[in-house]
Amino acid sequence: MTRHAYRTVVPLLCAALALSLSACSGSSGTASSSHAAGPVPDPKKPVTITFASWVGSDPTMLALRKEFQKEHPNITVKFENIPSDSMSQKLTTQIAGGNPPDAAFVDASSVASFSTRGALVNLDDYIARDKVVKPSDYVQAFKTFVTYKGSMYGLPIDGESTGLFYRTDMFKAAGITAPPKTWDELQADAQKLTDPAKKQYGYALFAPEAAYYWYPFLWQAGGQVLSKDGTKVEFDSPAGQKAADYYVGLKRYAPPDYLNSNSWDGRVAFEHNQVAMYMAGSWFAGTISQEAPKITGKWNVAPLPCGPSGCATTVASDALVAFSGSPNKDAAYKWIEFLSKPANMAKWTYESPGGTELPTIYSLLNSQSFKSNTSKPYMEGFAQQMKYGEANIQANKNWPQMETALSDQLGKAIYGNLTPKQALDAAAQKASSILKQ
Repeated sequence: MTRHAYRTVVPLLCAALALSLSACSGSSGTASSSHAAGPVPDPKKPVTITFASWVGSDPTMLALRKEFQKEHPNITVKFENIPSDSMSQKLTTQIAGGNPPDAAFVDASSVASFSTRGALVNLDDYIARDKVVKPSDYVQAFKTFVTYKGSMYGLPIDGESTGLFYRTDMFKAAGITAPPKTWDELQADAQKLTDPAKKQYGYALFAPEAAYYWYPFLWQAGGQVLSKDGTKVEFDSPAGQKAADYYVGLKRYAPPDYLNSNSWDGRVAFEHNQVAMYMAGSWFAGTISQEAPKITGKWNVAPLPCGPSGCATTVASDALVAFSGSPNKDAAYKWIEFLSKPANMAKWTYESPGGTELPTIYSLLNSQSFKSNTSKPYMEGFAQQMKYGEANIQANKNWPQMETALSDQLGKAIYGNLTPKQALDAAAQKASSILKQ
């Protein structure tokens, strides 16, 4: 959700988005030069397009804009800087008011909500006409975020998988020689690393983000969020119950003072020797390096431990979109196409000095330039996990509300107000009702 910062899921804004966009015109969102032949042409007269993002002051993005405008002198890109946690709300207001930006850099999890309401340009015709964007080259999990009814409504520009960060110094002190590889090992290690008298705990849990960090356990247990056709809630299956029992049970080894925190605020516990294991995306590596140099060499990253039905990890992504209400769709596409060129995606992700994001295409992930990136050796481990990546976002306009219900109920179980079964049953009942709307 953010560049060089934390990624968290706050679906309340997306729920508001779904309601607000229902007032939209119902535009089909198709490309303005739909079915035309050949590459998308540059405008014959100068045009200015607006690009909404929270990365407009990033030196790499500024350099990319400068290069783009040299290549396309008739297109001026004007940045609209919006904080990441206000992006969905701001775009919702603009769309409802009939004045959306031409293009935007958004959390990919919001693309489904926007596309179901006709707010975004269906990019299929544009993609078919250029030689830059190759749908088959995108990592499937990232592509899932931006696909609605078989069409792409966004271009994933960067992404991350979720791994297990661990304090090697605390592991050594506890006599643990390697990171856990299974659920049993994770639980055993968390227990060894927990000493409430010393305010030291084995694992971090965050109730406000319970659903997002629970999904890998659900998938590892063999469960799914919804049925394949998206018509039935399935996270309360026996596999889901097993995953919830295990996940909520980890609170015995979690610092209680951080249970009501989000993963960004909770990072302090890891940095200050209060928690030994921390589940997070690659953003966390950059944050630790910048914020906590005193623990350099005292932490590492491992794949998430595998469950009874195999390995799985959550992935997250940012995406580039164009808006159906824009009068400059062709120019907007030229800009997001330019940012999606492999060389430019590399500049934006692993080649950027402070970048901790992964490229979203296989051709870069498998490239020698990525694999030989010695300044960020931990990136390769996150890339390897992509084969286990799952997208939690469902292509349903009401999904944000369903996820909110799931996170709220699991949070209550973490606080001890409900049993894991009661939490899943309550979440499933509410989600099923929302799904029928």
